[in-house]
Amino acid sequence: MDLSVVIPAYNESSRLGATLLRLVEYLRLRGGAWEVLVVDDGSRDSTFEVAAGFSEQGVQPLRLSVNQGKGAALRRGVLNSRGRRVLLMDADQSTPIEDLSRLEPHLAEADVVLGSRAVADSSIERRQPRYREWMGRVFNRIVRLVAVDGIRDTQCGFKLLDGEAARRLFADMTVDRFAYDVELVWLARRRGLKVAEVGVSWVDHPDSRVDPLGDSLRMLWDVLTLRWRHRGEGR
Repeated sequence: MDLSVVIPAYNESSRLGATLLRLVEYLRLRGGAWEVLVVDDGSRDSTFEVAAGFSEQGVQPLRLSVNQGKGAALRRGVLNSRGRRVLLMDADQSTPIEDLSRLEPHLAEADVVLGSRAVADSSIERRQPRYREWMGRVFNRIVRLVAVDGIRDTQCGFKLLDGEAARRLFADMTVDRFAYDVELVWLARRRGLKVAEVGVSWVDHPDSRVDPLGDSLRMLWDVLTLRWRHRGEGR
């Protein structure tokens, strides 16, 4: 299996169908053996049924019985993946699947390739509201100070990983919600894996699943407790 694409989805029935149509068409034209794993994170709508409607087209729907968070959904998907490479992407297509070609060359020298909105070759077609951009900058500053210095954007949902490295990392990850990105980078570096940051295209979708206050506080707590969570890891 050449490529596994893992998509976490929470109440995404209105957007998921269009995303899967575009994704399946792209992967078919691209060639090679691939699979798409959509993990329904305890949705209250028909997200699972939409994903299941693509079962005969290479999409494997998975389901968490209750909402656990983006990190938990991705963990379930990655641990069920079989690909030599694993792509993580969001159900809203904030970064288009075509940008996979921008990340792929960097797997020659890195185990984890992060799509980024904050490096020179990135392209933001529609920005977040100002308050969300400000909160994001503050969070990234804290992340660089206490966890993963040198990475400008951990939170973009478009990431490409070596498959075996991805499955080893996610097997030991503990953060269930949005700070999973920071844990992923922190743990990869702690284990001597190389992390690259590559610019991608990005479009803000106003129907965000992030609670600006509650999720931000939870993310901060998860980042501050990373070392305690992985206190057995070598330095």
